[in-house]
Amino acid sequence: MLVSAKEMLEKAKAGHYAVAQININNLEWTKAVLTTAQELNSPVILGVSEGAGKYMTGYKTVVGMVNGMLEELNITVPVALHLDHGSYEGCLKCIEAGFSSIMFDGSHYPIEENVAKTTELVKICAEKGMSLEAEVGSIGGEEDGVIGRGECADPQECKQIADLGVTMLAAGIGNIHGKYPDNWEGLSFETLDAVQKLTGSMPLVLHGGTGIPADMIKKSIELGVSKINVNTECQWSFAAATREYIEAGKDKEGKGFDPRKLLAPGTAAIKATVKDKMELFGSVGKA
Repeated sequence: MLVSAKEMLEKAKAGHYAVAQININNLEWTKAVLTTAQELNSPVILGVSEGAGKYMTGYKTVVGMVNGMLEELNITVPVALHLDHGSYEGCLKCIEAGFSSIMFDGSHYPIEENVAKTTELVKICAEKGMSLEAEVGSIGGEEDGVIGRGECADPQECKQIADLGVTMLAAGIGNIHGKYPDNWEGLSFETLDAVQKLTGSMPLVLHGGTGIPADMIKKSIELGVSKINVNTECQWSFAAATREYIEAGKDKEGKGFDPRKLLAPGTAAIKATVKDKMELFGSVGKA
């Protein structure tokens, strides 16, 4: 059964480790993430962007697939199904479809409007027993067509949003989605530290986990980050393994063209990436 991310993240914050949010894109992705979490006895958050939700034909399809897998694969570790960078309308759709967690990304609104919309969602999520993530200071890089540079959030605004009763907070600390450019200045630990001091025990979220050096990841966990999002890295490893299979001509051997065979190396590569992340984040054995 899907659970809210609240308890798993509070445990992570108290235990100084982070839970991975792995974004899913299709059946293979979902199966790879769930089986890896079960094998490693780690809690996990399945992230779904609005674009990926649309690609998988809609949020109800995603909920049906994930719930079916939890049952058929006998998944016993805590799993949250989470909308990533949701619009206000997207959040309402996911609440209706049966997600257990949502992220409202109001970072591009003036702070007053971000506060107003977040307040509405806090109420609904509390009634439904769902977890809610809010964002302050937009995360850089490209996220469903929106490009940002990786700005740093205002710690006072973070406190304002945290005080509304959200479950977790994504604060921009110079992180970006996708590939980090060569001239990237690194994470702003000063910002993270200031946000942590003002938001206390609230779990903090680090977006754009692909490409951040391991020592920076560990330091951010020490400073209160309890949830780290990974998407691009799984896509890279899936693509590389699939390319290798086809370039080796394996799709032309016997029934190598069968999608179950063709997609197997990519799926195994996702599993390996997820395992690396869960080990780095310290969530193995914490279910």
